[in-house]
Amino acid sequence: MVSEETRTVETRTAMTSTERGTAAAASAPDTTPGAGRTRAWATRLVVVGIVLSALNLRPAITSLGALLEEVRDGLGMSGGVAGLLTSVPPLCFAVFGVTAPRLARRFGPAAVVCAGMAAITAGLLIRPYVGNTAGFLAASALALMGIAVSNVLMPVIVKRWFPDRVGSMTGLYSMALAAGTSLAAAVTVPLTDAMGGSWQSGLAVWAIIAAAAVLPWLPLVRDRGTTAVPSREPVRGAAEQHAPLRITRSRTAWALAVFFGLQATAAYITMGWMPQIFRDAGVPAGTAGVLLAVTMVMGVPLAFVIPRVATRLPHQGPIVLVLGACGLAGYAGLYLAPVDGAWAWALLLGVSNCAFPLALTMVGMRARSGPGVAQLSAFAQSTGYLISIPGPLLVGVLYQQSGGWGLPIALMAALMVPQMAVGFLAGRDRTVEEEAAR
Repeated sequence: MVSEETRTVETRTAMTSTERGTAAAASAPDTTPGAGRTRAWATRLVVVGIVLSALNLRPAITSLGALLEEVRDGLGMSGGVAGLLTSVPPLCFAVFGVTAPRLARRFGPAAVVCAGMAAITAGLLIRPYVGNTAGFLAASALALMGIAVSNVLMPVIVKRWFPDRVGSMTGLYSMALAAGTSLAAAVTVPLTDAMGGSWQSGLAVWAIIAAAAVLPWLPLVRDRGTTAVPSREPVRGAAEQHAPLRITRSRTAWALAVFFGLQATAAYITMGWMPQIFRDAGVPAGTAGVLLAVTMVMGVPLAFVIPRVATRLPHQGPIVLVLGACGLAGYAGLYLAPVDGAWAWALLLGVSNCAFPLALTMVGMRARSGPGVAQLSAFAQSTGYLISIPGPLLVGVLYQQSGGWGLPIALMAALMVPQMAVGFLAGRDRTVEEEAAR
């Protein structure tokens, strides 16, 4: 009897050991030379895909801003509809961004980003030639849908493929995004003039870069993470890896979402209203445009530096406070001496706007798993973009009612204070998985 029980225990132990060995072998990365070369080429494709995708995440918005007057005249668009266009991007980012984690679980992040780039291409190519306002809005929404899902999944792809280089890869992605934003704002009008003055051609030309961004993802559309660089984190059970987080139970997730929303509010107000502030103060229109370009260009080098610094600090709160202080100084300058110190204020606000790459970096740092990053990214960005919708509209209302820029600038400065507070909280060294489990 005892012998039989002993044999049974030994058999179960052996089976358990075999199962563990099989599971370990299945989860261990393939170290054969062929597999190593495959991963190396796949990693290079992902880097190229990240850069090209990031270049395409804002031209749909900034190219339209440069030609908005021509578009209004060409389509007979009312002022109210034109004002609605300024709120469509964050609204689409919030609505469609929520779907990104579910799509990524079903099809894989690379496949969804590939589809997102294709949607951007189609939207940019179709919208200038539909010939009516409703079609223009629908095609713009198609492009913005592609941008929304790609916005959410970029931190997921960085976390999956580069778990030990989150800061540098987020910096590269943010730098490319800032470059695409500035490039579209700066060259859309000259390109339009070079192509005969057709605003349709000036908008459609950006579909070429979007089409190029589809190509690196095509070989990766079947990837579900098996070829990604393995993380050094301990392997967790299947239930922990796949069970959705109760993300709303995490204070850090809420802090990061509000921080994301307030920094987006500041960015959209800057892009939409800063040139007008300078022009009303007496700065020539051409110079006001250059000042906005300077503000946007500041994001190119700093978007690469800030994430690298952030990942080396246990607490990112000090960076949040420095960026917020630059914003407060810039707003004070706009109020007190908008003409005399115009270049300094543009530079300071450019530094302050780099809260965006910092927020993306913290998304990758505040979750410890790929699915956790996907949920946190979707929650923070969707909630954040909803928060950002009223800001630019409220600034316009205050400007119209008061007849000056005193109240709008006071509102911008007032919003910077809670941005610094919630950003400091979001920068604490903890993960949303830990908080949601409590």
